[in-house]
Amino acid sequence: MTSLRNPYPYPSYENDNDFAGLRSYKKEAYTQPTHLDQKQDPWNRLNCSGTLSSTRREVYNYDPKAPRDSLDFVLKADYDHHREWLKGKNETLFQPETLGQQNGRVLKNRVVEQPPAALDLNHPLKSASAEFKESPNSIKCAIEGHHSQATKRGYNRKPDGGFYIK
Repeated sequence: MTSLRNPYPYPSYENDNDFAGLRSYKKEAYTQPTHLDQKQDPWNRLNCSGTLSSTRREVYNYDPKAPRDSLDFVLKADYDHHREWLKGKNETLFQPETLGQQNGRVLKNRVVEQPPAALDLNHPLKSASAEFKESPNSIKCAIEGHHSQATKRGYNRKPDGGFYIK
C-alpha cells in the first residue's frame, strides 16, 4: 500500500507548472520567414517612421535651440523670479515647450489643431427665424418647472382625468 504522506519539508514550493498543471501553449506557426514579414505593414511602416526621440538621436539632427548642458537648460527655463516667487525646484526648470508656449520646437508627435478660419467681413448676413409665430402668453414659451405659476400649485391633470405632479 502506498503512503499519502508527503516526505518533503512543509513549505512545498509550487510554481506555474505544478500548481495548476502544465499550461498549454497556443502558438501559431509562422506562414512566412522573418525577412519577408519585415517588408510588409505594419512592420515596415513602423520601422520607417521614427519617433521624435529617435530622430533627435540621429547623426544628422541639428537643433540650435536645444540646451547643450545643465547651464543652458537652466537659462532657457521659463521662470520669472519676480512673478513666481517660492516655486519648487522642478517648477523653476520648466521649459517653454512643456508649458505649451509656441517656440518652434515640437515636444510630442501630435497633430496641432488649427482653429477654423474666421469669415471675412464681406460675408452675407445670416439670419434664423422660427417656422411659426409663438404666442408670448403660451406656457410653452416660459421656463418650465413644477413650481411655475401657470401650473396649479405644481399639479396638473392627466388626459384620462387623474392628476400628477408636473
